[in-house]
Amino acid sequence: MFLEIKNLVKSYENGYNILNGLTFSLKKGEVLSFIGNSGSGKSTFLKCLAGLEEINSGKISLNGLTIEDDNYSLPVNKRKIGYVFQDYTLFPHLNVKQNICFNLEKKFSKNFESIVSLCKLKHLLKRYPHEISGGEQQRVCIARSLVREPDLILLDEPFSNLDTSIKEVISNELQNIIKKSKITTILVTHDIHDALHISDKIIVFSDGIIQQFAKPEILYSNPVNEYCASVLGIVNNLLIDRKKYILRAEHIKIVEKSKNTLVVDKCIFLGKEYKILGVTNLNNQKICLFSKQKIKAGSVINFEFSAENLICI
Repeated sequence: MFLEIKNLVKSYENGYNILNGLTFSLKKGEVLSFIGNSGSGKSTFLKCLAGLEEINSGKISLNGLTIEDDNYSLPVNKRKIGYVFQDYTLFPHLNVKQNICFNLEKKFSKNFESIVSLCKLKHLLKRYPHEISGGEQQRVCIARSLVREPDLILLDEPFSNLDTSIKEVISNELQNIIKKSKITTILVTHDIHDALHISDKIIVFSDGIIQQFAKPEILYSNPVNEYCASVLGIVNNLLIDRKKYILRAEHIKIVEKSKNTLVVDKCIFLGKEYKILGVTNLNNQKICLFSKQKIKAGSVINFEFSAENLICI
């Protein structure tokens, strides 16, 4: 494997393990999304990889080289890891070209033209950070990392400072840059849509422990627990024949006639659709589903779902 993490532990002075035995591996060129609640340790994990935080125990190997274990820690500047922070840490007094080339070793100068072209920055090289957009600043940060031929690139919430209107465009551009550069990448995000869009694999992380490590399709269709299911969208908890199931809101369909009914409690407009909340005739269980049409509170609707979409927990 190209990147191997074995039994990684990171503790704070109070004894709390924010990383508790983290173990996984990636092949060269794979893109991994690391998702979980705020404060779960996602950014701490990136800092441990980059050497910006000390680990308590465990081992990190990258491209056949041990960069961290219980007895050794490779210096930050020798780890061949690019780190793109969420706040786009560019030097305000340097233009785009100067930011990309800052402290660049001569042996990497040959990469400049191709990386600038890949990141679509040729027309911006003489501009300063305050003269370009947030998405353009992000591409400068990525170019600054890629030009140094990293073995691994770390992206910490790269879309958090972008307006919703351009977020999808920048996400598509970033995916194109990463795939074309074929560099192993770890993306930390709280937005599951970003993770599904760009990742080969996803880690769901909670309480210092990996809850699930899988391809996006497997994570969606076969979550190992309710938490993993819920990070991928709204889920309903159902008790059927004394067994507990979860059912995704998007798998419930409104129909003209059915034995299943729901009394609408709330109808919330989401833009493309409405979120419907109500109480069913299935043991008075509350559920959520989606509708293309507005439905008044107090209305009774019929709904259906397929047994194959029920996930037993």
